[in-house]
Amino acid sequence: MIIGIDPGQSGGIAGIDGDASYAVPMPLIGKDIDGHKIAAQLKSLTPDVVIIEKVHAMPKQGVSSTFKFGMGFGIVIGVCEALGIPYRLVTPQAWKKAVLAGTTKDKDAAIAFVRRAYPSIDLTPGRKRVPHDGMADAVCLAEYGRQIMGNISEVS
Repeated sequence: MIIGIDPGQSGGIAGIDGDASYAVPMPLIGKDIDGHKIAAQLKSLTPDVVIIEKVHAMPKQGVSSTFKFGMGFGIVIGVCEALGIPYRLVTPQAWKKAVLAGTTKDKDAAIAFVRRAYPSIDLTPGRKRVPHDGMADAVCLAEYGRQIMGNISEVS
């Protein structure tokens, strides 16, 4: 089982295990990432590796939103550390180059990839009408992990 995590509040968690695949929105308590739910999911799935998007502050992003974003990223890493689950950080540029080659490498390309490669994954959970791009990115991260699993040391 390979898990991909887009660690933002509007991110997602996805898993690929042979022919089985799934994706869910990032679990939240109010507006905060729910580390307990992430831990419960990861414990029940027993992944071989978790691929986490290596994120950073964006230009013109406010101080408090940058702090909150970094805190969510830290929660995801902390859960993996606490559970002893191996994880790798990968930049958006690296996974997009591998998974979205030949496309515009944007949110729409990630959604199109998931719809084509993993048609059983519903990117419109609940009552959403618009595809959840954080879930699509998480699937792409898991796919990146699947592609490089033969040589996991290549993940940066």
